Amino acid sequence: MDETEIWEKQLQSIWQQLGKISNEDFIQRIKDHVQHLTDKKAIADFEMACAFDSTGNEKEAEPLYRSALDHGLPGLRRRRARIQLASTLRNNGKIDESIRILREEKINESDELDDAVDSFLALSLYSAGESKEALSLALKALSRHLPRYNNSLYMYAENLETSNKHDSTGS
Repeated sequence: MDETEIWEKQLQSIWQQLGKISNEDFIQRIKDHVQHLTDKKAIADFEMACAFDSTGNEKEAEPLYRSALDHGLPGLRRRRARIQLASTLRNNGKIDESIRILREEKINESDELDDAVDSFLALSLYSAGESKEALSLALKALSRHLPRYNNSLYMYAENLETSNKHDSTGS
């Protein structure tokens, strides 16, 4: 096992303590752990943002997500950072920016986080008063995981989306 794998395994061990130790101790343990990443500021900022976000400190998380992305956060962590930043922005009252980021993610990427993008976009759309589009997205995401009724649920979601477009155009 190389140093990176050891570091990641230790990180996961700290994350397993979330909710079992005080939020302050958890944040401090993450902070102590990421200090070993002197050459990987993007990952360190991302993990600190996650720690703040997961303990209800969205205002502290937001600038760290932005910094991680600005420093070229790689791979799946980059997509996670965009999703989590969008969720944090929604919680911080920046709904339009949240929706913009998540719509970009729907267009730019496709991976195992697609349903997460749709789910958080649904939350942001709901917060913006777009309940039909929000429900449609959520139902489509759910339909991909059902053992039965997938097609029916997906079609209902499509119909919601179509009726939402007609409602907004006055047709």
